Amino acid sequence: MSRPVVLVILDGVGVGNGGEDDAVATALTPTFDALNATAPRVQLAAHGRAVGLPSDADMGNSEVGHNAMGAGQVVDQGARRVNEDLGNGAAWATPTWRALIATRTLHLVGLLSDGNVHSHVDHLDALIAAAARDGVRRLRLHLLTDGRDVGPRTALTWLQPLERRLADHVAAGRDYRVASGGGRMAMTMDRYEADWPMVARGWNCHVHGVGRPFARLSDGVSASYTEGRDDQHHPAFVVVDDRGDPVGRIQDGDGVLLFNFRGDRAVEFCRAFEGGPEFTAFDRGRVPDVVFAGMMTYDGDLGLPRRTLVAPPVLRNTLPEQLIRAGKRSFAVSETQKFGHVTYFFQGNRSGLLDPALDTWQEVPSDNVPFDERPWMKAAEVADATIAALATGRYDHIRVNFANGDMVGHTGDLAATRLAVSSVDHALGRVLAAARRAGALTLVTADHGNADQMWQHGKGGEVLRDEVGVPLAMTSHTLAPVPCWLVDPERRRNFHATANGAGLAAIAPTVATLLGVPCHGDWVQGLVAP
Repeated sequence: MSRPVVLVILDGVGVGNGGEDDAVATALTPTFDALNATAPRVQLAAHGRAVGLPSDADMGNSEVGHNAMGAGQVVDQGARRVNEDLGNGAAWATPTWRALIATRTLHLVGLLSDGNVHSHVDHLDALIAAAARDGVRRLRLHLLTDGRDVGPRTALTWLQPLERRLADHVAAGRDYRVASGGGRMAMTMDRYEADWPMVARGWNCHVHGVGRPFARLSDGVSASYTEGRDDQHHPAFVVVDDRGDPVGRIQDGDGVLLFNFRGDRAVEFCRAFEGGPEFTAFDRGRVPDVVFAGMMTYDGDLGLPRRTLVAPPVLRNTLPEQLIRAGKRSFAVSETQKFGHVTYFFQGNRSGLLDPALDTWQEVPSDNVPFDERPWMKAAEVADATIAALATGRYDHIRVNFANGDMVGHTGDLAATRLAVSSVDHALGRVLAAARRAGALTLVTADHGNADQMWQHGKGGEVLRDEVGVPLAMTSHTLAPVPCWLVDPERRRNFHATANGAGLAAIAPTVATLLGVPCHGDWVQGLVAP
């Protein structure tokens, strides 16, 4: 029988430049240090074309990273699919678009930035232009400020020019306005049911017009800056007219398009619109009768949303499917913040167990507190669950995600992120010890960079600072490669000579080969020889 294979995903732990703001390199990491000294290691590409994104200037993210690792293939991802369908006009010929533009008011809801992780401002511009071309007379925008996939206080970079462009439409006789907005981590964009009140705040703001009133959304953002908030955390703002009334509540007969393309932070908002009387996550008040759609399918198995503008990528013949065909038993575990990544995304954007007889999942509930307050998160508990699964001897394949490097890295808190990385390092050491006891092989890697760069840098590599010399925090992912170590207690397996620089899609064939399972013909080359 083949030995068990453990895949450990260190979410957000990239290979940085080793500088002072590299929380991976500057944290206390005896386990990482030992791996670097003794285990075969390579670096893998985790961004851009290597994971199906439009260009190598595009940062990787947890969704596409786990898709690539599980699929064994490089598949065009959300941004590329949307670019194609908006660019060639396919989106405008869909029944969804025709239904949306036939409504009384068209509402566009989504994240405003060029981060290209959940959305891109170019997509919003294309939607507005198409609406004008196709005769939409009344348009309202409900915008989430980013500060996570881009700089922490960059919202006005996109918001002020957008407000000026809308004014041009008004001058041309169209009633086009921004109606509401707020920070992405304060409202609307929760994921994995970790904080439904976030969605409730967004619902009440966008639908019912509840929020701090301003004449322009940019005025609200500017006021929030003076109060010390970054873009992620702005409260709900509502744009009002001269009488103080909201200019864009969502009402019966309207159309609503969620223009984000990534699924994890879109599902709950979709459920709020499409859920019937059985929806109990929060009190929605009166639910308007609207035509609702998403940019893409956010959950294929649940069919969310019912209407989409762009068809999703088709991920078939994934590693989980191939292991099931071989009769292998698998166990997947993470805390709530990344549970969907080692399950839904890893198995090709499908919810639920593919084979309940062979697959087991365990979710460790995340704390509902700011991540920099408890940077250790649930690393110890996730390790406990992994160790227990190894001890059963039941599973051929175990995959585990430690969420700390990404979630704490997004806060921009360097000290907290160092603690987060140290917590993961300690948990990994425990998992590796258990894997040795079980005779298992362990592949340790990451899905993208984040914690490896905590300050903003200029084009020459210099640290960017504010007016008093404090380094500007970087809260987004990075373009860094990610580490990959192969831990074989018997020292029989090693990476082949061309493994360095491969992309994350090489993980699936590597796990399969280590398990003695045939690689699917659609897969890329793995990191080890058969």
